[in-house]
Amino acid sequence: MESFAEVVRKARARLLQMHYESGVGHIGGNLSCLDMLMTLHHRVMREEDAFLLSKGHAAGALYVTLWSLGRLSDDDLRQFHRDGTKLSGHPAPSGHPDIPFATGSLGHGLSLAAGMALGRRLQGQPGRVFCLMSDGEWEEGSNWEALLFVAHQKLDNLTLLVDANGLQGFGTTAEVAGLEPLAEKFRAFGLPVVEIDGHDLQAIAEACARAADGPHVILARTRKGCGVSFMENRMEWHYLPLNEAQFQQAMREVCGE
Repeated sequence: MESFAEVVRKARARLLQMHYESGVGHIGGNLSCLDMLMTLHHRVMREEDAFLLSKGHAAGALYVTLWSLGRLSDDDLRQFHRDGTKLSGHPAPSGHPDIPFATGSLGHGLSLAAGMALGRRLQGQPGRVFCLMSDGEWEEGSNWEALLFVAHQKLDNLTLLVDANGLQGFGTTAEVAGLEPLAEKFRAFGLPVVEIDGHDLQAIAEACARAADGPHVILARTRKGCGVSFMENRMEWHYLPLNEAQFQQAMREVCGE
């Protein structure tokens, strides 16, 4: 039987292929969160749960995760970022049941996720809401307003995951607007925080599955461009597409050839 690690490896290779064939960048931030998306969807979430991707640049990782579950086809992925596609560069609610809202490069997904979680509680609906954000998004005031709402409402059906790869569009998060210690800021709002290696599949599963008395935060320390040597922790891979030589090298590294 195929191991879950092998399923994730194949998803990483498919992500690289999709971005290469479409000529689209933003690969680094997709690779930093792919392990979380795959673990969450394959090993944690139940049918009644919902997921919202706030860091919209990572749309490719979401699409490949849905592909790995059989909810998108290879033909769907070949239309990524093309004219008339349903798989745009940022998630769009184009009729796919797994994408409830449009989110963009600036995210704003926490407010939407909080509304979903509160709505479910008011209507007595089961299930949890998971929201994946980037660390750079926390430079935006609207997210702190949303966090105040989340804490005040004690939304115990909401789990917030932060992809903390330390890089954003114009440099490191420390250089652009230092946020650390980020965990202590969340705790100041009364939210419990667990810090994990965001590429440790077992640690991700355990952190996501744990019960909590209220909303909680998983602060995942990750590497931008994880799995590809020339991309790892390099800011330029926030933007760059792959040329043929880079694609071939990346596939050799990911596939272990």
